[in-house]
Amino acid sequence: MTSMTPFLMFQGGKGEEALDFYVATVPDSRIVAIDRFAAGEPGPEGTIKRAHAVIAGQAVMAHDSFIRHEFDFTPSFSFFIECDDEAGFDRLVAALSDGGGVLMPPDNYGWSRKFGWVSDRFGVSWQVNLA
Repeated sequence: MTSMTPFLMFQGGKGEEALDFYVATVPDSRIVAIDRFAAGEPGPEGTIKRAHAVIAGQAVMAHDSFIRHEFDFTPSFSFFIECDDEAGFDRLVAALSDGGGVLMPPDNYGWSRKFGWVSDRFGVSWQVNLA
């Protein structure tokens, strides 16, 4: 069997904080399992070796890289969330952009009633659409 799962690589041990934030912020989200680096393994003890989570119903994996990379997340990869009510849309845009940034402010761009593109404080990009 072949499968595909989005994989988020965090730097600086921020993976669990990010997953906890997503679970608290995005409906239908939960952490399924976390496998942590143990003493004597290459990564800092307690950081995420591999995590399995569900964010807005989508299976996602995550990892805390112990190798410092010159690259990080880019807006060219993003999560696209469909919201069925405006209050939920506004809440998600505000929460996800807090400490991050707004790439496209919420507005009617012609393809939906309301759309916003934000980057969260962990550098992950989110497109939020009011269906």
